[in-house]
Amino acid sequence: MLSSIFVQNFALIDHLSLDFNKGFTVITGETGSGKSILLGALNLILGERADYSVIRDKENKTIVEAVFNIDQYHLESFFLDNELDFNKETIVRREISAQGKSRAFINDTPVSLTVLKEFSKRMITIHSQHQTMELRESNFQLDLLDTLAGTMSLRSDYEIFFTNWRRKLKELQHLIDKRSKLLLDADFNAFQAKELTELGLDKENYEAIELELNQLENAEDIKQGFAYIIDSLSQEGGQGNLLDGFISLKARLDKLANLHPDLSLLNERIKSVYIELKDIGDEAVNGMDTISANPNLLYTLNTKLDKFNQALRKHNVVTQSDLIEILDALNVNQSNIGEIESEITSLEQEIATTEQLVIEKSNELAQKRLDAVNLIEKEVVNLLEELKLPDSKFVMNLTTLEKPNINGINEVQILFTANKGMEPKSIEKAASGGELSRLMLALQYLLSKKKQLPTIIFDEIDTGVSGEVAQKIGNLLSKMGGTMQLLAITHLPQVAGKGQHHWKVQKSHDAEKTVTEVLVLNENQRIEEIARLMSGDNINIAALENAKALMS
Repeated sequence: MLSSIFVQNFALIDHLSLDFNKGFTVITGETGSGKSILLGALNLILGERADYSVIRDKENKTIVEAVFNIDQYHLESFFLDNELDFNKETIVRREISAQGKSRAFINDTPVSLTVLKEFSKRMITIHSQHQTMELRESNFQLDLLDTLAGTMSLRSDYEIFFTNWRRKLKELQHLIDKRSKLLLDADFNAFQAKELTELGLDKENYEAIELELNQLENAEDIKQGFAYIIDSLSQEGGQGNLLDGFISLKARLDKLANLHPDLSLLNERIKSVYIELKDIGDEAVNGMDTISANPNLLYTLNTKLDKFNQALRKHNVVTQSDLIEILDALNVNQSNIGEIESEITSLEQEIATTEQLVIEKSNELAQKRLDAVNLIEKEVVNLLEELKLPDSKFVMNLTTLEKPNINGINEVQILFTANKGMEPKSIEKAASGGELSRLMLALQYLLSKKKQLPTIIFDEIDTGVSGEVAQKIGNLLSKMGGTMQLLAITHLPQVAGKGQHHWKVQKSHDAEKTVTEVLVLNENQRIEEIARLMSGDNINIAALENAKALMS
């Protein structure tokens, strides 16, 4: 519940600090005294956007701070989800400045207006005659039915099944779209994969093929190179070849090497050179024997390499490894079609099972709603009779949808008439402002018995009524105040007399400014204020006695 509020530099309010009580508090005051200003300050706490024109002194910030006792309302998960410190006494603060800055805090942690609204709407509900227009909204009407029917928990369970079903349907559509794209590309991908497979990329070494092809194309030049070596080194090559010269040199040094150590060392090195040159000559002969023209092999290798190079250009890559990666990807895409087919089949089975659960839950929800409608209609009509609308008809018209939505398989439309002989019609066509206010009050009374409503504020919801009707409204508000924190702004003495607590909003003036202040009235002050509501400023003994009677 709301424990206290502090307002600074807001419109006609200079400084205001109020402690709130349990039960039913009435707020009275002359027209224009500033009751709406108090509601405007509370609306900032509710997360409404800041109106910078309300800043009284542009040199200072406007501050509205409210303290809530949240011990009974199981909000720990909300604080955890939003990374806020949980305190049983939670402080909400709004600050706005003339420079266009607006900040919101919960327990001194900055929060967005969205988070602030999410918290505050659980704590305070403000109803004015204008806000009774929400009765015309289909979502409000369905929420009303489920709350009064006690089916809100069942609806929450159903929403989980429905959301899961819709999510699976989206997944299925995504897979179907993916399969369609793969199938569209399948023929082309298969053709490309066939081309690459025929290259034998896992078996052939195209670098080696290119080297072998180069040798075949240059066979004569290669043979000529080997011939140069053979001719230069061969012992049969005639006078002056290298090996003959080394043989003569070696023979001479063999006789002289033992005469000097250096000659001996040089002789050994010459022997090594001779052996190496002879080996080179032998390898050149062997190399010469391996080289031969092979037109068929040349054609085969050329064909292979041409296809390989075409594939490189086509796929804009440069190596055999790149082509292998592309082939692997194409094969994966082909196998993905089979995997997706399997996923689609499995998901379709899950969807069928989930859809059956959705249908079962929506039917269960629909039946429980239907079972509760007659009792709700009777309760509302009985309350409206107490509020002096004896000829009222209130109908919750349930219709069945072709297929379930997030709220179930039903739509509800509230039909109403306050007049005898008139058929119930939709709210926007059937009720005057005063009748709509009484209908909303009756519904709020029933809601207050069904769910935990921390604080409700009624802003002149009794407008347009008087006399015995006003008395009945006061009694009903008093009953509501027995189970919750309820505040009502009123001009009616019959309503004001039923309050457990009474505040009076008034303006005061000095030479420099006008300010709005809120007075907490004691018993005698309450009597005088209620008498003033009945007779104006000329309060007489009869008015005072009547005021006492209203308070009894």
